[in-house]
Amino acid sequence: MQDKETENLVKKAKRRDPDAFTDLMQLCLKDMYRTALAILLNDEDAADAVGDTILACWEKLHTLKKPQYFKTWMTRILINNCYRIRRTAVNMGTLEEYEEPAVYDEYNLELKEALASLDEKYRIVMTLFYSEGYRIEEIASILKIPKSTVQTRLQRGRKKLARDYYGIRKGVQIL
Repeated sequence: MQDKETENLVKKAKRRDPDAFTDLMQLCLKDMYRTALAILLNDEDAADAVGDTILACWEKLHTLKKPQYFKTWMTRILINNCYRIRRTAVNMGTLEEYEEPAVYDEYNLELKEALASLDEKYRIVMTLFYSEGYRIEEIASILKIPKSTVQTRLQRGRKKLARDYYGIRKGVQIL
C-alpha cells in the first residue's frame, strides 16, 4: 500500500475508526512479528509483544503528531514492549530455558539460526534494515542511536553472518 493511503488510514484511525485501525494493523502485522521475533527469539513472546503493541497503538494513537511517521512510532513501541517482556523473562528464568520456535520452517532454517546467533544489537539492526526496509536514519531514530552506529552494526553483522553462515573468511569484501 502506498504511503498516502497509509497516512489516510492513520488519520481515520486517529478519529477512532476501528476499521481503519484494523486495516492499518493488518498492513504492519508481518513486519511487527518479524521484528519481535528477532529480539525475543520465541514465537509466544513475539505474539505477546505484537498484541501489546496493537493495544498500545490504539490507546495512544492520539499522541502521534505526524501520520507519516506511524510505522516508526509503532516500531518503537514494539521494541519497548519486547524489551519489557525480556526483562520479565529474565526475572523468571534465563533466556536459554526458552524452547525453540514452534513453527518449523525448513526453507530458511539455517539462515534463521545464523541470524539468531548474532548479538542482539546486530540482529535487530539487520532485521529492521533488510526485513522491514527501514532506512539507516529511521533505524537510528527508532533505536535512539547515532547513524554511524547503525552503519557499523550493519557492517559487523553482515561480516559475522557471512563468516558463520556462508563460511567466508576475513579479508573478503562483503556486500
